[in-house]
Amino acid sequence: MIAAALHLARCYVARHRAQSLLLAGAFALVTALPLCLRVLGQAVETVMRARALSTPLVLGSRGSALDLMLKALYFKQQPLPSLPTRYLAEVRSTGLAAAIPIDARFHAQGAPIIGTEIEYFSFRHLRLAEGRMMTRLGDCVVGARLAQKRSLHPGSALFSSQEQVFDFAGVYPLKMRITGVLAPTGSADDEAVFVDLKTSRLISGAAHGHDDVAAQPESVLKQENGHTIANASVRMYQEVTDENLSSFHFHGDENEQPLSAILILPQDAKSEALLAGRYLKESLPVHLICPSEVFESLMSTLFQVERLLFLVLGITLAAALAVSALVFTLSFRLRGREFQTLSDLGISPAALRLTKALEIALVSGAGLLMAGGLTALAQLNAEAWVKWLLA
Repeated sequence: MIAAALHLARCYVARHRAQSLLLAGAFALVTALPLCLRVLGQAVETVMRARALSTPLVLGSRGSALDLMLKALYFKQQPLPSLPTRYLAEVRSTGLAAAIPIDARFHAQGAPIIGTEIEYFSFRHLRLAEGRMMTRLGDCVVGARLAQKRSLHPGSALFSSQEQVFDFAGVYPLKMRITGVLAPTGSADDEAVFVDLKTSRLISGAAHGHDDVAAQPESVLKQENGHTIANASVRMYQEVTDENLSSFHFHGDENEQPLSAILILPQDAKSEALLAGRYLKESLPVHLICPSEVFESLMSTLFQVERLLFLVLGITLAAALAVSALVFTLSFRLRGREFQTLSDLGISPAALRLTKALEIALVSGAGLLMAGGLTALAQLNAEAWVKWLLA
């Protein structure tokens, strides 16, 4: 009886393959969706946690610890005040840790421009795929994915973006010379533009270069206290070249120049504890965060959201199963004459019920196989997809 019922079920499924595939596909999608989301969620957690764990401490202006982590580690634009560069020298003067500055205030058509020092590249294990490192003011190196998207290579140029579109009296975009392209890492570094701190100050307007005022006496408005004040006819340089490099100069106190954050690498656990105590006071305008602790706090919050999402997906799966049951019930009712004919031919009611059950099992089994295939595909490619999305 089982063999006959299985034969009848197989024949029907094969005869109505479009309907069967549609039902199996719908069942596969609603089954695979929560599984794939879980796999991708774990991959996101793994990739982001690795970057947080590799960064011992971050110093930034007092405010949201989460915003500071996202800006310092993942270069996300967050509404955080800057901290003066003097804190960089202060940390280094303690002898307890190495310190790497991060200036992530600017961007180039959506790509973050990161002002930092050469130590950042060794800290993040970044290496050049082609070209060389920055050697002078106005140079930059770009991440692998950014270079691929915009067809950038050593010798190309990249413009910084104006922070305020309608600020006509503000700082002009800087044309930066690309000297190198970094090898891919699957991290936020792949989408960034890296410059030194002096170039970052140049973008901010704290430094500039212009025509020789002494050679254009008609452009001088007045001189006072040894300073020359010129009118708007003096041409400001938007690009640093070998010819005009010597004309660039900096204004303001270097120790008061703004930074977004400072990555701190303590020598040992004792040094870390001493630094943590140093910046523990609430009265200080800066605070020290541990990215791994901030990340775990973020994950605990997201886990609650994930549970709610899985509850919604579970309800969706139950609804899909109910619809599938309704479809099978209507199908069996429409096939009443077919089952009556089989009964007249001597097929027992038990065999007919078994045939119906096997049809449902075949379609559901096909759906489960498809769901398993989709989940396996997500499992194999999850980390690569996440790195591509997060970069």
